[in-house]
Amino acid sequence: MSKVILVTGGSGFIGSALVHFLINHTEHTVINLDKLTYACDPGSLAEIELSSRYAFVQGDICDRTLVDKLLIQYKADVIIHLAAESHVDRSIDGPAEFMQTNIIGTYTLLEACREYYASLQGNKRDEFRFHHVSTDEVYGDLAEGDLFTETTRYDPSSPYSASKAASDHLVRAWHRTYGLPVVVTNCSNNYGPFQHAEKLIPLTITNALDGKPIPIYGDGLQVRDWLYVEDHVRAIYTVLSEGKVGETYNVGGNCEKRNIDVVNMICELLEEFAPDNQNSLKLSSNTFGFKGLITFVEDRLGHDVRYAIDSSKIQRELGWSPVESFESGLRKTVEWYVKAAEKAKTVEIR
Repeated sequence: MSKVILVTGGSGFIGSALVHFLINHTEHTVINLDKLTYACDPGSLAEIELSSRYAFVQGDICDRTLVDKLLIQYKADVIIHLAAESHVDRSIDGPAEFMQTNIIGTYTLLEACREYYASLQGNKRDEFRFHHVSTDEVYGDLAEGDLFTETTRYDPSSPYSASKAASDHLVRAWHRTYGLPVVVTNCSNNYGPFQHAEKLIPLTITNALDGKPIPIYGDGLQVRDWLYVEDHVRAIYTVLSEGKVGETYNVGGNCEKRNIDVVNMICELLEEFAPDNQNSLKLSSNTFGFKGLITFVEDRLGHDVRYAIDSSKIQRELGWSPVESFESGLRKTVEWYVKAAEKAKTVEIR
């Protein structure tokens, strides 16, 4: 049955991938509420902007009046909450924005949804959902051999992860106290097309193509579990369709990689996809090629060493599993960024 889905942060990296999925692979109507901050790519939703099942509203999730208006105007059936400040480095340099958006913004949405939910009747009330999309970073650092499960104790290390942990607790409290029908998903590191250039994978690709240093924090031995963004949005939709109210589902790619290994893999793929760029590189150390751009820099404050997700619950109970291996997903990602860079250069020349 067709539903009206209000997506917060639908112009961001994961949000835009989700909007594409919902418009292209379902019959649902999507209302995208986004503030359009620095992290959004204006071109990420160009292909679906004219769809009769898509509407964009520029606005802040902290604006209670606006949120109330949208819920009533569009008669929303589902809220998928992705809007967040998400870059750890930025949270260290200036945490205030993270507290406002990630905590106060989530609180504002919950209160608006609580009032709206109380007004619903019949099937509309029975089927309403508030889906909160979060991160594995709320769990903090992980010892070798362990995995994050849905019952792992929260131990956030950065202002970003602390703000997301707080928002997770708010969502669960609104379910327990007020009966708001919620589900929570905690995902591992996403990657794929249209990701903001501050993140490790796009930063490595774009710097390498431009012949700039590729920065690696500390010794580069930090381990992350990588999840291709299209696998993640399929998981979100699976939980939306099949998930049990009040439950949490961890979503990971089963792809643990050290940061330095990820960067080396990217450099090797760029040798294939952008050989002309590599041939033009000759560094002061007489080292040729993309790997010669790797530069180790001072480690991030409070940098967690390892994250790894146990996705067995969502796989066992809901039948979801990642389609992309890290190798296949990274190949698609590098190829996309190379083609995007070539297209941008063509436009500049014209």
